[in-house]
Amino acid sequence: MKKSTGLFIVFMSVAFNTGLSESLEKDNLRSLIEEFEGIKLRAYRCPKGIPTIGIGSTRYEDGEKVKLGDEISLEDAEALYEREIDKVRKEVDQLVVPDLNRNQEDALVSFVYNVGITAFKSSTLLEKVNRDPYSNSIKREFMKWTASGGRKLKGLVRRRKAEVDLYFLKTLNYADSSNS
Repeated sequence: MKKSTGLFIVFMSVAFNTGLSESLEKDNLRSLIEEFEGIKLRAYRCPKGIPTIGIGSTRYEDGEKVKLGDEISLEDAEALYEREIDKVRKEVDQLVVPDLNRNQEDALVSFVYNVGITAFKSSTLLEKVNRDPYSNSIKREFMKWTASGGRKLKGLVRRRKAEVDLYFLKTLNYADSSNS
């Protein structure tokens, strides 16, 4: 089944522009990641061949690798996801120099959740974000990461486009808009 990232971005754009952003802010990243990772309670191989479970997890909290045949409850999958996202967000925050808005940060966290912190540390994407977080060249850097196992994957193309759309989605500054 083909998923519509366009609908996700339109929904989030409407949410941000109608004042719903505060209540949706925390769910924004989760919705994006779930759209591409899904929620699978039985371990499976991702396109790169790595055993994965829950919401895209490849390791458990104790560091043990997921093995094919493993099963997890929905509650455990959600708890594992939350711990991983907190860890990834902290790692991204340590590497990114300029202050980012929530959309930029969420897009980078989704990216790192997918490719890993080691790849991000040495990426041109990180260099460009640190040089100028509003540069249009950042779009091209996201889109360089659409292959797995040496082949371009439609799912990764869609994911990177969604991350780019989120990264460049404008947020409203409610403090400034109250004076109008």
